[in-house]
Amino acid sequence: MSGFSEGAPCWADVSLPDLAAGQRFYGELFGWTFQDQGEKYGHYTMALRDGKDAAALMGKMDPSMPTAWSVYLASADAAKTAERAREAGGQVVFGPDTVGDSGVMAGVIDPGGSFVGVWQPGSHTGFGVVNEPGAFCWSENHTRDPEDVDRFYQSVFGYESRQIGDGTAFDYKVLSLPGAPDAPIGGRMRRSADEPADTPSSYLVYFATDDCDAAAATVRRLGGQVRQEPKDSPFGRVAVVADDQGASFAVIDLSRTSGEQPGQ
Repeated sequence: MSGFSEGAPCWADVSLPDLAAGQRFYGELFGWTFQDQGEKYGHYTMALRDGKDAAALMGKMDPSMPTAWSVYLASADAAKTAERAREAGGQVVFGPDTVGDSGVMAGVIDPGGSFVGVWQPGSHTGFGVVNEPGAFCWSENHTRDPEDVDRFYQSVFGYESRQIGDGTAFDYKVLSLPGAPDAPIGGRMRRSADEPADTPSSYLVYFATDDCDAAAATVRRLGGQVRQEPKDSPFGRVAVVADDQGASFAVIDLSRTSGEQPGQ
């Protein structure tokens, strides 16, 4: 695929306690094959869908790290993006670090507490496939501090947004890059007051599937959990699940839409 615009989601990876178990789970669920990048890169493992880069798996370097999926946003200059993130109230938790000739990465925690990666491409430009079964198709930031988070991403990446819902009972914004309001790149959801107080802010990564119900059933069979049962929506039939080690993500059948999209 061609390069990704500044601020667009360009990569996703999952940090797991058991890398081999992760390969078994995601290999069966999404049909991924894997390429271990070797000891030099901590056995960071590329996940391929039909030979194209779909995502990556990595073993947790520290047991205290969360077992979670992360999304990375494209940057032409990771150092400058990291500095803008600091100035806007974010915390740079690692990097910028050069990863061989693949690129430069940094990790940021936004003002609401969600981790997001920054990726300056080298030989690895990011996703080789999106919006197809077994590939990334969406991400959204679930946060308890939407006002500060909105200001942060607008300051760092120039995001524009469109409000979905009344902004109170249901507060969701569709995000787009500067000057491209008709090409959304992600979402921002205010966490519900009904959720447990200790539920952390985080990004939810979505993967496309050709059958949401079958994918949810496969997750259960492989030892994972279905945290939100499959349901129809204007964007597709979607379920929120977790793998057998506890990392949450969503699966969505983009072809099975129901009702009109909000704001249409």
